Amino acid sequence: MTQAAPRRVCMVCSGNICRSPMAEVVLRARLDEAGEGGRFVVDSAGTGDWHAGEHADPRTTAALLAAGYDTSAEAHVARAFARDWFARYDVVVAMDRGHERSLRALAGTPEERAKVKLLRTFAPGAGTDGTGPGAARRGDLDVPDPYYDDDTAFADSLRIVEEAMPGFAAWLVETDAGHR
Repeated sequence: MTQAAPRRVCMVCSGNICRSPMAEVVLRARLDEAGEGGRFVVDSAGTGDWHAGEHADPRTTAALLAAGYDTSAEAHVARAFARDWFARYDVVVAMDRGHERSLRALAGTPEERAKVKLLRTFAPGAGTDGTGPGAARRGDLDVPDPYYDDDTAFADSLRIVEEAMPGFAAWLVETDAGHR
């Protein structure tokens, strides 16, 4: 019996140096903790290319390290999501509604648009359509951009990513069963 190819997931923010690298590290950690890491390839990208070739913001790395994540496995290099990448990825995860709109506009087909998910819709109580009681309670489905703020904002963004990740990881594993 041949093993199915791993499903590919791309986490997307603006410049690929803050939120999406955070989400990439956290998702890998959650999948590994669940013993599911080998079933998925997790990457990240930005909607823009202004930070292409740069490493993750040092405040991103510091927030991840302070929270106990291992960031030594690879050196992150920022890149921009391209239209033809929809063929490469099974799921494309936006960090905020602006990214979600940009990615859906970039998608060429309804099938590609359907690959785009908004991370915070997977937070407890949010519901997959973003209208659940958790979303209403928070009043916002965006992971805030910490770039122009201080270290505390990076820790806050990480906490928000962590809040949504168990639901997203569980959804990934559950829907992956249908792809095998």
